[in-house]
Amino acid sequence: MLKLFTLLLVVLSLNIFATAQYPDNLIYNGENYSLHTNPLEGYFKEHPEKKPKGEVVSTALWRGYIATFEIDNNELILKDVVVEISDKSSNKSFNVIRKTVKNDVFPNSKRILVDWFSGLLIIPYGKMVEYVHMGYASSYKNYIIVEIEKGVLKKEKKFNTKEYEVFKEKQFIEFKKTDEYKKLKEDFKKKGSSDEFIDSFLKINIISYTTKIL
Repeated sequence: MLKLFTLLLVVLSLNIFATAQYPDNLIYNGENYSLHTNPLEGYFKEHPEKKPKGEVVSTALWRGYIATFEIDNNELILKDVVVEISDKSSNKSFNVIRKTVKNDVFPNSKRILVDWFSGLLIIPYGKMVEYVHMGYASSYKNYIIVEIEKGVLKKEKKFNTKEYEVFKEKQFIEFKKTDEYKKLKEDFKKKGSSDEFIDSFLKINIISYTTKIL
């Protein structure tokens, strides 16, 4: 329950950003995708001292880094972590480059299994259907949802835009039957949230905080 609530705080923080965010990257079946899930955030919640900091503050990168992952042999592997820094060798007054810091975060590690992450990877692809200037709120023509358990791929689903919305609706209906939903709702109500707000928030972010395809 604590992990779920921590994840919800991450989701909430991502969705209140007034600026669309630079996504993490995922290599899957030989293709490069933007990833609308941030698997490293849970790790940095547990180990805040390891979170890298760049030299450049950007409203499009509030988490401060961009990670690249790969699903290799059905395992979610961390390939790289970069931060933005000023290019002091450039003649331009302000030029930003990206610097790898993976070895600073995970020293002496060659193949890093993302075994701290259990959840759904949101992989949008194809044409952008609607742009929303906030977090990962823009919608796309197609989606892949990948279920990961302790860094291991369990299943995937593919959707177009309409199918994705139907899936989220069904996912929310199934989630409302769980004990996690009841406990989470009770906790939110203790903090003064109304039933209407709680259900609205949970429904909008259903893919981001449920850990399985229900």
